[in-house]
Amino acid sequence: MKRLSVQRRHAQQGMVIIESLTALLIFALGILGLMAVMTVSVVAQSDGRIRGDAAALTNRMAQEIWLNADRSNNGINFEASLQAFQHNPDGDLTSCAFSGGASANPAVTNWVAAVTAGASSLPGTAANRHQILVSTGAGVDNFNRVTVTVCWQGPNDVAARRHTLVTLIN
Repeated sequence: MKRLSVQRRHAQQGMVIIESLTALLIFALGILGLMAVMTVSVVAQSDGRIRGDAAALTNRMAQEIWLNADRSNNGINFEASLQAFQHNPDGDLTSCAFSGGASANPAVTNWVAAVTAGASSLPGTAANRHQILVSTGAGVDNFNRVTVTVCWQGPNDVAARRHTLVTLIN
């Protein structure tokens, strides 16, 4: 009987180490999972902040146009004053490569400076990655329509991202 008790005790040796290592492995996998979730959440938070900044910048330009459009002489100068805000009207929206001439309007030049190098600037942007289109043609869809687009490219982005605001100015 004594021999059986000793054999069982020898069979149990090392089990505490195996159980401890298993618990440590499970704990380490849990910590690694939490780190992965934190990394994804930080990237999502940063992306959300940049998208919010882009929306605020496009809204800021639309407000500048609305405030500074010339409505004198019963609106005779209105369409011409809207056209003065047009910036880089040509180019490809999908690749965010715009051309066609920069606006000389001070409100637009200040806005472009804020978007590219200001405190609220977007990452990976340049003056040719922003566009302001003004359409003053006839019809409901084109009547004093202003389209403001900003493009940026983050360090981990494969392609450029954009935010577009379309508004009617009257």
